[in-house]
Amino acid sequence: MPATTGERPTLKTIAYMTGLGITTVSRALKDAPDIGAETKERVRLIARQIGYQPNRAGVRLRTGKTNVIALVLSVDEELMGFTSQMVFGITEVLSTTQYHLVVTPHIHAKDSMVPIRYILETGSADGVIISKIEPNDPRVRFMTERNMPFVTHGRSDMGIEHAFHDFDNEAYAYEAVERLAQCGRKRIAVIVPPSRFSFHDHARKGFNRGIRDFGLTEFPIDIITIETPLEKIRDFGQRLMQSDDRPDGIVSISGSSTIALVAGLEAAGVRIGEDIDIVSKQSAEFLNWIKPQIHTVNEDIKLAGRELARALLARINGEPPETLQSVSGPVWSSMTPKP
Repeated sequence: MPATTGERPTLKTIAYMTGLGITTVSRALKDAPDIGAETKERVRLIARQIGYQPNRAGVRLRTGKTNVIALVLSVDEELMGFTSQMVFGITEVLSTTQYHLVVTPHIHAKDSMVPIRYILETGSADGVIISKIEPNDPRVRFMTERNMPFVTHGRSDMGIEHAFHDFDNEAYAYEAVERLAQCGRKRIAVIVPPSRFSFHDHARKGFNRGIRDFGLTEFPIDIITIETPLEKIRDFGQRLMQSDDRPDGIVSISGSSTIALVAGLEAAGVRIGEDIDIVSKQSAEFLNWIKPQIHTVNEDIKLAGRELARALLARINGEPPETLQSVSGPVWSSMTPKP
């Protein structure tokens, strides 16, 4: 009998509707090689139409797997749609598999090990995706020692081979300085991530190399980072540009920080693109709609999500981590002004 209204569809429901045995239905959904392609497609079609989902508790009892991927994200990464773009990319890949995505938020200022320990101790996921990677990241060591499949959005520097996808912040910062040099700017400031993160070191390396190569001078603004509250960045920008001692070019590693900075600069009467030039990274095309004069580089977070999901699935299937490492480069926005 098919499931009545309000009942959860089961393998028995699909078997009744297709005229197949329950074992055949189960093997078709698992893509068993001895089941014909036409039968598999018929079973999958019915399963989609009736909204069939495997019972996770039952799957775990039978296979020891949860069919769950855990994405652990810092709550501050919701700014400018970062989380939604990342989730979209991951689910694009998972949609053709038996895996489901569970997002686990946490406050990065607190112990970043808490959600990782919980996932491993409860066995609530088959694999983990983490971000905001540190050079010597305890989460990487912990999951490696416990043979937990995982992938990182960012790179560590601790001698442990692990799967990752990263954005080339070194190349971005270098190209950003080059663009400011092309605009005739001489005194360049940079808003970097907090120093505990790996991508701070990468961005710093590219920025410093650009300053040297193009004969420019750094204007230090070490009292703010991309994690400084936005209102404080705005106030800092206003005070900075009201001073006689100020930069004429700024590199920003964060789109949200750029918006706050621009608000402060304009409150001080500064004209973007005339008195000062700004180069900013962004995770979605939005800065040039707000301020066309900003030079913008895109970091494709949706692509990152896809790469992370593929790498994690491969780790779950036993592929070695050193073969699952990728870096995407900066892409200048089509909306960015010419130097």
